[in-house]
Amino acid sequence: MHYHRFLLLAVYLYVQIIQAQEKVTGVIYEGSEPDKNVPLSGANIYWEGTQTGTITDFNGAFELPYKNEYRKLIVSYVGYKTDTLSVTEPGFIRHWLLPEGTLDEVVIQNRKQTSFRSYLEAQNVTNVSSAELLKAACCNLAESFETNPSIDVNFPDALTGNRQIKMLGLTSPYTLIAIENIPSIRGASQSYGLSFIPGTWVESIQISKGAGSVINGYESIAGQINAELQKPTTDDAFFVNAYAGNDGRYELNNHLNFKLNEKWYTGLYLHGNLRDAKMDSNDDGFLDMPLAKQFNLMNRWQYMDAQNGFVGFLNIRYLTDQKQIGQVDFNLDTDKFTTNAWGGEINTNRAEASLKLGYVFPEIPYQSIGVQAAYSDHKQESYYGFNVYDIHHKSFYSNVIFSSIIGDSRHNFKTGISFSSDYYDEQVRNTDYLRIENSIGGFFEYSFDNLGNLNLIAGVRLDHHNQIGTFVTPRVHARYTLWDKAALKGSFGRGVRAPSIFAENQQLFSSARTISFVTTAGGRFYGLDAEDAWNYGISFLQGFRIFNRDADITFDFYRTDFVNQIVVDWEDPQQVLFYNLDGSSYANSFQTEINLSPAERVDVRLSYRLFDVQTDYLSGRLQKPLTPKHRFFANAAYETKLSEKGSQWKFDVTYNWLSDQRFPSTLSNPEAFRVSERTPHLNTLNAQITRVFSPKFEIYVGGENITNVRQNNPIVGADDPFGPYFDTSLVYGPIFGSMYYAGLRWKM
Repeated sequence: MHYHRFLLLAVYLYVQIIQAQEKVTGVIYEGSEPDKNVPLSGANIYWEGTQTGTITDFNGAFELPYKNEYRKLIVSYVGYKTDTLSVTEPGFIRHWLLPEGTLDEVVIQNRKQTSFRSYLEAQNVTNVSSAELLKAACCNLAESFETNPSIDVNFPDALTGNRQIKMLGLTSPYTLIAIENIPSIRGASQSYGLSFIPGTWVESIQISKGAGSVINGYESIAGQINAELQKPTTDDAFFVNAYAGNDGRYELNNHLNFKLNEKWYTGLYLHGNLRDAKMDSNDDGFLDMPLAKQFNLMNRWQYMDAQNGFVGFLNIRYLTDQKQIGQVDFNLDTDKFTTNAWGGEINTNRAEASLKLGYVFPEIPYQSIGVQAAYSDHKQESYYGFNVYDIHHKSFYSNVIFSSIIGDSRHNFKTGISFSSDYYDEQVRNTDYLRIENSIGGFFEYSFDNLGNLNLIAGVRLDHHNQIGTFVTPRVHARYTLWDKAALKGSFGRGVRAPSIFAENQQLFSSARTISFVTTAGGRFYGLDAEDAWNYGISFLQGFRIFNRDADITFDFYRTDFVNQIVVDWEDPQQVLFYNLDGSSYANSFQTEINLSPAERVDVRLSYRLFDVQTDYLSGRLQKPLTPKHRFFANAAYETKLSEKGSQWKFDVTYNWLSDQRFPSTLSNPEAFRVSERTPHLNTLNAQITRVFSPKFEIYVGGENITNVRQNNPIVGADDPFGPYFDTSLVYGPIFGSMYYAGLRWKM
């Protein structure tokens, strides 16, 4: 009897394995230049005469179930010739799709969507290509979201010129920001780290709203942003970008890529920027933008052995960044730590290395294993007047991911283990703070896709953190197709994060405010507890035809509820007070967005967003300060028809309207040092014109804040910077006024 049961079990397992292998996987490439292996994302793949199909992902990859009756595989994409492939058995396919007619590659790339959402993904992800980034100056990653309505870009203070982002009404620490799926902009780099990634290095950006994947960690609360960098195999062999702006900024980028042999490629990426002109357009005696210089060097190594299933990346990077802030007359040699003039420096040195290895089992193409590892050493030495803030942050991160299927390709799973270690040494004014954080955790993520109207991703993490303890992080994403070209998506999940309150709020140092705490017994982070929140969201995407062209409209609603939050209380103008949440704190975000093409080679994106972000402060429940409740966004792009020589004109315009915002209270200040209760509303307009002379050379000119909107008197007490009411943190809009720039791009 036991023998028969064992035999039946063995036969069952054998059948399951055989069925699991009945799958066709592959990668679709653009066929204009087959030797460059440029992946084609969004291509349609389906079995002839069936409803079984899929689309290629951002890397051109796809997978489909295989049955013996399937014989013809159709591959199609707008602007390319439709191909029919004969398939007689499951396996791996690499195919190059050729352009339609005699149009060259530039035309094809320009007409692809530069920013899109997938109807088929369970997560609510916006994919942003490098073509979208070229619609604005995009000198660095912080400036790469100007044409994206889901991300707010704001100035946290009136001195540093630094841009920080908000997502779903919450500041950037609540968004997990990764570089090639390795969490990177965190800890010491939270305030300035986005400006340390040059825009030309970015190949694409994926913006995911709501709770992210458990694979990337437990820290994501509002969402995840992942930036993919240029690859030596697909980037140009030689690329130069030069930029100059009337704000005194000059920038140079250079990419050099080499193919060493059939498997090894390397790239050298250089970036430098300089601002040495003193600007004070509002005559308050303070620099509108800091004097700054940055040198950034990255060396990338890429290994590809598709035949044996190996792929690998090694990145080595070094950065030095120097900023001088303060009064126009401040002299570094004679005025430092004196009352001659108010000034400061923010000097950063950062070295980092990251490694990614992937292996796909050649005989089992649905099964793979990946390894991620990264190390960074970040040192910032800074002072703001008499306020010293130094931080040394050493970080190590590792993640091992195993991917396979359960039964057949409709049921996929990823599981693995991750470990991270962070060492922080901070000097805050005259106090030293030292802490070490170690965490280890395992995760399991299950994906179901019926290759039709439903897919689901359910994941859970179990982590142990030496400061937080042991905790569980569940996250779920689902997508259901109600009818043709419709996608209803929902998600919920938990996020937990260890705060770095000084690194994340450095604008407090450029003021006369004291720093105060309301600590709790057992608080492990400056006497406070870790932050803990749940995020819930629903999204509806509908495609339709208008003006005989494709269009789509999206409705999103997300709510974040904090179980615990470290409240940063600015309501007393003489201090910044930190304490654990006692009561309720939530952020509601509603957004609607429409994308359409009203005429040939014209693209329009319109969006409206509503925020309701409220917190129980010690003084009562208040709307979060300096957060507009309403925002309207519009972007229009037009390009002329490509000439036979490859020349073309491109025009891009972006308009933003922001409603009034609440200032934190300044009522306890003398009347001369008060601000109004609310800000005025804002209208800003950005535009850019690009002249493409050939596929290899183009120039561009543009303007930001063309309407010349400017916040009057952004610095409280500017005439008495060493007095008790000095404050540079009450910023709601542009300070510099209109800014114009020009640049060129040259590649070979």
